Amino acid sequence: MKRNITPTTVERVMRDDDFIVSMTDLKGRITYGNRIFIEFSGYREDELLGTQHNIIRHPDMPRAVFQLLWDKIQKKEECFAYVKNMSKDGGFYWVFTNVTPTFDSSGNINGYFSVRRKPKRSGIDAVTPLYAAMLEAERKAGPANAIAASTKILVDLLNEKGMSYDELVLAI
Repeated sequence: MKRNITPTTVERVMRDDDFIVSMTDLKGRITYGNRIFIEFSGYREDELLGTQHNIIRHPDMPRAVFQLLWDKIQKKEECFAYVKNMSKDGGFYWVFTNVTPTFDSSGNINGYFSVRRKPKRSGIDAVTPLYAAMLEAERKAGPANAIAASTKILVDLLNEKGMSYDELVLAI
């Protein structure tokens, strides 16, 4: 589904006890969304089910963050990340997400489960300039080299701090 939504500066802040839960199939199509997911996304349940989870992707999010996420979960690992999502009305909301694969009885990945909660403001403050630099690198590199250029920004920061990605995300 192609969206023609213009991002706004209207931020919705998750409540302390909110948990946004969604599930997708192997292709990233939404198979379940709880009421908090529906509320924050601004879409009706029937608009969400069967659509790509990137229906809520905000243009301020670097492609490399999602590549990292997909790389980790396809290797049967969980992934934590700070993510800026966009609602149907163009507003945005930040989440601290944990995405993990789900498995069938033979141990094969059969989908993905995501739980998002209210992020720490310090985490948002830390990733905002990082994501802006990553996006700029993506724009300068062009579509074919965008993810590699953006990933280099992240890897350089991790090397500078002497931390893994997971250590960084959990520390901020």
